[in-house]
Amino acid sequence: MKFNSLLEFTDYFKNEATCQEYFESIRFKDGEYCAHCGHGKIYRMSNARFRCAKCRKDFTIKTGTVFQKSRVSLRKWFMAIYLLSTAKKGISSVELAKKVGVTQSTAWFMDHRIREAMKKNGGQLFGTVEVDETYVGGRERNKHYSKRFKKTQGRSTLNKTPVIGLVARGGEVRATAVDDVRMRTIEKHIIENVKIGSRIYSDTFPSYNKVGKLYNHDSVNHNRRQYVKGEVHTNTIENFWATFKRGHYGTYHYMSKEHLQRYIDEFIYRFNTRSEELTDLFADLVSRVSESNPLPRKELINA
Repeated sequence: MKFNSLLEFTDYFKNEATCQEYFESIRFKDGEYCAHCGHGKIYRMSNARFRCAKCRKDFTIKTGTVFQKSRVSLRKWFMAIYLLSTAKKGISSVELAKKVGVTQSTAWFMDHRIREAMKKNGGQLFGTVEVDETYVGGRERNKHYSKRFKKTQGRSTLNKTPVIGLVARGGEVRATAVDDVRMRTIEKHIIENVKIGSRIYSDTFPSYNKVGKLYNHDSVNHNRRQYVKGEVHTNTIENFWATFKRGHYGTYHYMSKEHLQRYIDEFIYRFNTRSEELTDLFADLVSRVSESNPLPRKELINA
């Protein structure tokens, strides 16, 4: 199987049986097993069900995955995965609902379940790493005068959520929503995500001042309109922020603090897999879905 366009994708996954067979090949790629106890011997029953030879419990190919207890067909789930993983600036639940053929609330639920499987903030970066922070929140000039916060320009966290980002040049990006941008918080985030001895480039924000004790650190002074100093710049991570912000303001319009990290993970996944073939990208995300724990609707709504 190989597809390079939406037309080829829909031609291949033409019915539910094809999707079922494909998902089985992904989930059981290392051998069949029970979704309840992990036993390696199972029996195929009627109506696309399985039964474990050890615990004797029945299950379907969806059991224990993001698809669990979902009444939405695998074909619609696959279409949602394809659209969310290929749309550079994301796809809103309203648009997804129209394209997949579900309600807006169902599309919102599908979006977040897929984002949960997109988490890829693992492993340390090395080499030349750029670090920067951005702030997610409403623009005060767009609010009614009576609802505006005063003195919230720049790096204020009174009405905005800070996000710390790192990117290895020619490599992957890491980004995490945090409560503040104090020196201790930023240092902890860098140490967790960057190997000691790597080169760190940043701007002149004071919270980066002590990074040089563990890393080869240099910076550019944006306040003096200095954006490039030889090899020293933060243009790569700022390019990631630009894509993220275009998705924020142009597609989603609003990202709640409770679900912000999932939105960040979505953009991270697309950035880190930007050079992969479409077929491999889809297979990777379906595999992640098969290994992800179910995300109950109640947990999403009460977040």
